[in-house]
Amino acid sequence: MTDDPDAHARSHGEAHMTSADQSDLGDYRSSLPGFLGTIDMAIARIEAVALAGGVLLMAANTIANVLGRFVFQQSIFFSEELNRILIILITFAGISYAARHGRHIRMSAIYDEMPPHLRKALMVVIALVTALFMFGLCYYAVGYIITQAGRGRVLPALQIPVWWIYLWVPVGFFMTGAQYLLTAIKNLLERDIYLSTHVLEGYDDDEVEV
Repeated sequence: MTDDPDAHARSHGEAHMTSADQSDLGDYRSSLPGFLGTIDMAIARIEAVALAGGVLLMAANTIANVLGRFVFQQSIFFSEELNRILIILITFAGISYAARHGRHIRMSAIYDEMPPHLRKALMVVIALVTALFMFGLCYYAVGYIITQAGRGRVLPALQIPVWWIYLWVPVGFFMTGAQYLLTAIKNLLERDIYLSTHVLEGYDDDEVEV
């Protein structure tokens, strides 16, 4: 291992990004020790089930609705509401997934000009502040759901309480906050600089530096 963290990140960034891409296929293994790794793996599995299930259900629902409309002249009456629920699920599972893979947009013009030790310190601060912000949004999302539950509204077609469809919002914010908190811990434990728990600092061929 080289003594220069910056050089190490550049030389091994491609390998780590490849590992991140492989984890999309279900091969993800947390690099965090002990209980932290267990939390990371649990979040990864929840994301995988939510995203895969949500996308497949949305595709099936949309195709079935189109076939029903044009072949049988009868639409699925709850199709629009179901897709609305699935969009919320996919969106808020997706923000946690993007955080775990270090895929959120970064404004890094000043950051990239810093020496490695300052970049590492700044990455820890960024991860901690973002985690705090996500946990704050989780708190307010819970309050919003409680307010909606008190109003007693139901969806017209499915006849389920409106607040049910927002249950994934605080869950998604909490998982995203947990990912950023784990990223901060990862940077404190390791010598290299990490964008997430398993993605080293650097740019993929298809990533554009801002």
